[in-house]
Amino acid sequence: MFLIAVALYFILACLVSWLALFPAGRDFVMHSLAGAEQRFSACLGRLASRRQAELAGTYARAIAASLRAAAWLRQHSLLCLAALAVISLPTALALMAGGKHLLGGYDTSTREINAQVATLLQGEQLVPPLDLPPLVFATEEVQQARPMLVSASRNWSLLNAEYAQRLLLVFKIMKEKHGYEMALLEGYRSPDRQNMLAALGPSVSNARAFQSWHQYGLAADCAFLRNGKLIISEKDPWAMRGYQLYGEVAESVGMTWGGRWKMMDFGHTELRLAGVMQKN
Repeated sequence: MFLIAVALYFILACLVSWLALFPAGRDFVMHSLAGAEQRFSACLGRLASRRQAELAGTYARAIAASLRAAAWLRQHSLLCLAALAVISLPTALALMAGGKHLLGGYDTSTREINAQVATLLQGEQLVPPLDLPPLVFATEEVQQARPMLVSASRNWSLLNAEYAQRLLLVFKIMKEKHGYEMALLEGYRSPDRQNMLAALGPSVSNARAFQSWHQYGLAADCAFLRNGKLIISEKDPWAMRGYQLYGEVAESVGMTWGGRWKMMDFGHTELRLAGVMQKN
């Protein structure tokens, strides 16, 4: 390897010396370079000419194809228009349908409750509030207004799922729109408990077992919380106003309000589903 490097160095030194000392050598090298440049330029010229010829041929073929396509379109103009109409029809129908306002006369600014009902029906799942301490239901005032309330069921999971969601929506509207915090007094009621309450007289209940929507988880009795205390009696003006609002909101979500009955039950609501009562 070393000998090869020495030989190359010697040849290079001889070449440089020859160019430096002999003008004829320099002329020979310059003449050779000029000839190589001319041959390279000629080669480039031939390539450029060939490329231009190819581009010209491609352009001519494109022109000919366009002319043939235009002639075909003129010959089959009706067929082309029909195909264009078929392709454009779905898009046009979609645009026309999208431009329509369904229920254009519906004023959402005056239907706040219905808008919230629509949100519920679209799948919003409301969560029951936290359980109140048992002592809240054991005060003397509560016992006078609602006998045997301490032993009542306030288990939201025993209510019909649809009814429970509607009742929770009513609770939400009453609190956010009207400032009333609601409390569940009694939801599902067993047949035995229903008969027990009916035995206390019509002032407590007129319905016997399976004559009340409570047995199907489709009814509940509710009242109001104020400063941590249950307010049940409608003799309280604040509570009576709350019951009126409660009835309006409950009816707006499709429930029946006991305040409309001859023997008024202001805190009672129920959801009367077709066929439920007859099946039992």
